[in-house]
Amino acid sequence: MDKWVEVQLFIETAERGSISRAAEALGLSTSAAGRHLANLEQRLGARLVERNTRRLFLTEVGDEFYRRCRNIASEMQEAEALVSSALLSPAGTLRVTGSVSFCTQIIAPLLPEFTARHPKLDVAITAANRYFDLIESGIDLAIRTREHESDSGLVIRRLAETRRILAASPEYLERHGVPKTLEDLAGHRFLIYTLANNPHELTFSKGSEMHTVKITGLLESNEGQVICSAGLNGLGIVIQPVYIIHDDVVAGRLVPVIDDWDLPRLKVNVAYPNRKYVPSKVRAFIDFLVEHFDAMEYERRWTQRWP
Repeated sequence: MDKWVEVQLFIETAERGSISRAAEALGLSTSAAGRHLANLEQRLGARLVERNTRRLFLTEVGDEFYRRCRNIASEMQEAEALVSSALLSPAGTLRVTGSVSFCTQIIAPLLPEFTARHPKLDVAITAANRYFDLIESGIDLAIRTREHESDSGLVIRRLAETRRILAASPEYLERHGVPKTLEDLAGHRFLIYTLANNPHELTFSKGSEMHTVKITGLLESNEGQVICSAGLNGLGIVIQPVYIIHDDVVAGRLVPVIDDWDLPRLKVNVAYPNRKYVPSKVRAFIDFLVEHFDAMEYERRWTQRWP
């Protein structure tokens, strides 16, 4: 039992950056917490935590030990959930990751309703334009938007499909003209999202026809919000998934161009670790997302053509 308390204390200390705050979270005195941590380091024969006058930080071996302990603690919580009321009432912290755009535009507005349904759940969101190793990072589920989902040992649940379209502000089109054909694109300015597949090539299809157009960027960024902001301010043509710019198109702030041609579509998926027992908090969030996506008819809205 003391070993488990030591591990719990170490995890809390690593996450809170303070032994006193970790002790408070576990209902221990600061002196008792210090003894538990010292006993853990003595038993392992390694220094896990270093402190200076300003902060506490993990050693290299301490960081590796923390990541492994966090996964073990997550498995323990899952096991306890199988024999507790958490099966019916999800509790704890749900850790979610997705792109900055998806977390900002889709997930964040849903949180008030979701947390009202599940008041015992806290939500921690890691918004980043990269794909994490979910198990190593201690993340419960990820929203992934890509053309193809590789076989990564994860469970993949499809939410929707979205088109990618070209669009520009009315001001830009008034100054530079509206491209009518693929050949017209050669004379236009592009705002390029650098994390897209082959960002400097656009592969268009229409029926059995396919054409590839090479483009250069007046502006390039690894953040879609930067690209969209520049496009709204008339800097150039954006190439973005409809889910990101749908509201701007509906409001007339962006105007689709050459919409009779298609770019490769993106699939919006939920990915989570492949486990025999899926934690109730993960099931609850996935069910909530599926319900919301169906009610909003996102796939229909995100795959329509614009007149």
